[in-house]
Amino acid sequence: MTLPPAGSQKKGLFSREDYLAPPAIPTGQPPRDVLNTIWRKNEVFLDIGEYSIGSFVMIAWPMTLLLLAMGVPFRESLPEFSLFILVAGLIIVGIPSSFVLYSLTKPVPPPTRFNRQRREVCVPQKDGSYWIVPWETVVAQAIAMDSVGRHGKTTQGMLVVGFKNPDPNAKEGERDCSMGFSCGGGTTAMRLWECMRSYMEVGPEAVPDNLWRLNRKKGILASYIDDVIEAGKTKGWLRALLWEGFCGLIVFNTLLIDLIERKKLSPPPDLTDPNIVEWSKPLPPEQWAKRSPEWDEAIRQREAEL
Repeated sequence: MTLPPAGSQKKGLFSREDYLAPPAIPTGQPPRDVLNTIWRKNEVFLDIGEYSIGSFVMIAWPMTLLLLAMGVPFRESLPEFSLFILVAGLIIVGIPSSFVLYSLTKPVPPPTRFNRQRREVCVPQKDGSYWIVPWETVVAQAIAMDSVGRHGKTTQGMLVVGFKNPDPNAKEGERDCSMGFSCGGGTTAMRLWECMRSYMEVGPEAVPDNLWRLNRKKGILASYIDDVIEAGKTKGWLRALLWEGFCGLIVFNTLLIDLIERKKLSPPPDLTDPNIVEWSKPLPPEQWAKRSPEWDEAIRQREAEL
């Protein structure tokens, strides 16, 4: 299958697809870890995890508050309407929440590791095996879908990063796999992809991260207060109290997110296979893998355009 060139875009009536790689040319967006997917970062490798429980809480919690606000006030005046709202909310929020609660009882899946010195990616499989995939074969695509309802147009999307099985004799259904991030399409997906692309093509210093959240020394409430104070100093107290204070505490329930991340991601799972541990060790600079000439030329042309 021939893939569209990176930088191209396909638009439908209610959809948009941005092709980002290969080749992994700059998107023009700054890297930003919008879902806290970065679990480790050093001079050799970058660990990216798909376990973003915080994003689910940030979606489900406001929806729960909205449904309660719509149903509870009408318990006496419109009991049938109130019951309908509460039952609908239980179905809409309760079913996916049950799957998430079940996932909390299971080990966190290991991360995908991007090795910039070897220009390879280690992709863990469900059976415990690993694929070592050349970086220049990685596929990335941002997908956005629009829907129109009574309350206007809403857009949902995701970033999909795909890997091809290095085994040419792989069975049907085992020839490729992918990571999906529900971050929204378009610009947001490009910024998340830039975390991986910029790390591999520019260096670790080009990629900001939120790794401090995985090494908190204080309790949950004390850490939350510190975050609000820090935001007040950098963003202004009005914005900090409105966003980090009210929205963070009431609307998005950051305390619950912090609790879950401490339980499941402090520390995050590691790749412990002896072969992968050896593969993850630093190499002398003269042994670092280089860009292919075609890849290098594509990046140079894109940088000149930007």
